[in-house]
Amino acid sequence: MDPLIGVTALAQSLAAGEAPVLLDVRWRLGGPPGLAAYEAGRLPGAVFVDLDRDLSGQPGAGGRHPLPAAVDLQAAMRAAGVSDGREVVLYDEADATAAARGWWLLRYFGHERSAVLDGGYRAWVAAGHPVASGAGTAAGPGDFTARPGGMPLLDAEGAAQCARLGTLLDARAGERYRGETEPVDPVAGHIPGAVSAPTTGNLRPDGRFLPAPRLRARFAALGVREPAGSYCGSGVTAAHQVLALAVAGLPGALYAGSWSHWITDAARPVATGPAAG
Repeated sequence: MDPLIGVTALAQSLAAGEAPVLLDVRWRLGGPPGLAAYEAGRLPGAVFVDLDRDLSGQPGAGGRHPLPAAVDLQAAMRAAGVSDGREVVLYDEADATAAARGWWLLRYFGHERSAVLDGGYRAWVAAGHPVASGAGTAAGPGDFTARPGGMPLLDAEGAAQCARLGTLLDARAGERYRGETEPVDPVAGHIPGAVSAPTTGNLRPDGRFLPAPRLRARFAALGVREPAGSYCGSGVTAAHQVLALAVAGLPGALYAGSWSHWITDAARPVATGPAAG
């Protein structure tokens, strides 16, 4: 299944009675909670999934948004109606930052029939498709079985090696990469050898992804070579980068712990300023 689906294709699928499971993954770092947006307006039949509760483990030594345990993700996805043999479409407000995290987790835990709605809820509304509001209804139980290993995953050592031997993309804003500001984590800077590649560069102004040829051109201009990996502050926007690589037809690994995990060990080096050379 392609990693992206457009609103027209999704509407046609729903009209044909081939309904995928719809997961609303609206979330924003620091709030407000996505549930309020879900209740104010959502795709009909969509089930709300909370990124902090359902798509992350407890923050701590593994970072601010470590991967959830397989048993926990399995329970959350079954409660949302996800089954092994049924397609899943995830969406957020527009830019796929949160939806990509859910997409990556499903792929990593063995669900290959998942895609992100390109342009998210905003694109759905702009196209004139119907929406629902209110508290929503409980999903029917799913039978999804979480099987780790479906996507390449990096630990800190693997991220450092990726930066040395291939390309490690830093998905955060450029000023955070350079260490000029750090609004979330206690240490500013970047992993030595990483390349600054803010995820905003993957998108059109309306929040949809650039076409695959333009994404390939972007990654080529960044000097991307294998092995390629991505990290961010806590592993959320880095999943967006992996999704963009997939749209471009390029493999990419995720450093799930990302910067918030890297800095838990004072022995790990920290770089600041623009990339050397």
